[in-house]
Amino acid sequence: MKLFKSLLVAPASLGLLAPMAATANEVTINDFNAAEEIAVTNSRVDGLEARLNNFEAGSFSETTTASFSVDTVLGSIDGDTTSETTSLDFQFNIGLSTSFTGEDSLDIAIDNGSASLSPMGTKMGFDSGTGLVVDGVTYSFPVGGASMIVGDSTDLSAAFTGACTYSAFTDATPDDCGTGNSMGAGGKGVTAALGYAFDSGFSLAGGLTSGASEILGDEADAFGLNAAYSADSYGVALAYIADDGGTDTDTTTWGLNGYYTFDLASLSVGYETQETGGTDSSGYFVGLSFPEVGPGSVNIAAATTGLFADSATETLIYEASYSYPINDGMTITPGVFIEEVDGGDDLTGVAVKTSFSF
Repeated sequence: MKLFKSLLVAPASLGLLAPMAATANEVTINDFNAAEEIAVTNSRVDGLEARLNNFEAGSFSETTTASFSVDTVLGSIDGDTTSETTSLDFQFNIGLSTSFTGEDSLDIAIDNGSASLSPMGTKMGFDSGTGLVVDGVTYSFPVGGASMIVGDSTDLSAAFTGACTYSAFTDATPDDCGTGNSMGAGGKGVTAALGYAFDSGFSLAGGLTSGASEILGDEADAFGLNAAYSADSYGVALAYIADDGGTDTDTTTWGLNGYYTFDLASLSVGYETQETGGTDSSGYFVGLSFPEVGPGSVNIAAATTGLFADSATETLIYEASYSYPINDGMTITPGVFIEEVDGGDDLTGVAVKTSFSF
């Protein structure tokens, strides 16, 4: 009760002291203009806000965004001749993007990863290096109704449209459904590509890439063409790549992939054939994706480990994984794979991949 009484007495005491203080200093209520004081305060706040806006505008563009991702993999490969120990590998990726007109985009990719990858990290296709490396600088902008892409260390297939719904676990069964030499063709140096998407679902694209030190010179050049069609439940895509290799031996590659979505699953297939110096080789891929299995999704696939000539012994890789999100920025994917080895024991890998995005 004493504390409660004190709380009641305190405001009353302050009320008595306030008039006494005003009288002692000969201050009346007329000497205080509330509207004027508020106006002065607002003016000062506005000035501070204007200075802050000028600082932000001059230091960082409002159209610039940054995205970050970290992938880790914990696992081991039974039968690997290098090491069968359990290892932990990582890769770190930064993506910077900005626009100058609202329709264009300047994109910079920066990568880093385990300096010395284990067999598991290599099988997963992780980046490696001792520091951050610029993996590509690309500028895309509209040309009429088409989209133009130019860049350094940019993939020849940057403007291509594929038809694959499978999400790969290992790098041996990539997201382009086993057509990495065509649908996922990389760049040699300077690259220019053009793509156009029709309202009907069709799309066309083409690209050209040259060596790192010259454009359309004596170094290796390659060009490619792509056509694709997608509907509500299915899609198909075709790609052609011609690479002179900087020598008299040309390499031509054809790639075809497609998907069909059922009620509970999606089937993805891919086929690729290549001709080099009169020798033909080919490879294929088949994958099933179940997008709603409990809180996550299941992916199962089988594919050739590369392109094989008719006279060569063909080896396959099988994989299965279950991917489920912990939250919006974290996904965990445990998986297993078996890879055939010609003349040796099969490789069996078990791993848990964790992906962070922020």
